[in-house]
Amino acid sequence: MNMEETIANYKEDFDLFPTANEKLEYIFDLGKKHTTLPEEEKTDDTYVHGCASDAWLVGECKEGKLLLRGEGTSEMAKGMLTLLLDIFANRPVDEILAFDPTKLQDLGIIELLSPVRQQSLEAFLKMVYAYAQRCKEGE
Repeated sequence: MNMEETIANYKEDFDLFPTANEKLEYIFDLGKKHTTLPEEEKTDDTYVHGCASDAWLVGECKEGKLLLRGEGTSEMAKGMLTLLLDIFANRPVDEILAFDPTKLQDLGIIELLSPVRQQSLEAFLKMVYAYAQRCKEGE
């Protein structure tokens, strides 16, 4: 399943919930599957600067794919990280770099996020694309 198909699947899930609150509850539920990072991976380099709550994102290149792991501290950060990692992690670098992040609007949830949380999303995306670019350049 590619990134756009993953987004389409989530959109179907979100469309089942008629209200903004129910959609947000679904994001919180996703956060229950959230993983944590070992303390030594929580560094200034992996810290998502500009995120509303503390969050870290680790990116590694492996055989042309970008492997991502992350951790968030708030319920919202955990849920959004779980969702975003499902979309972006373990993908071919070229697929990530060719992906238009405005397609995340198709989920129907971005507009439910407060401006601060939308900034958090942008900070996350900036890191993902930076990691992907480094992989592409062979670091």
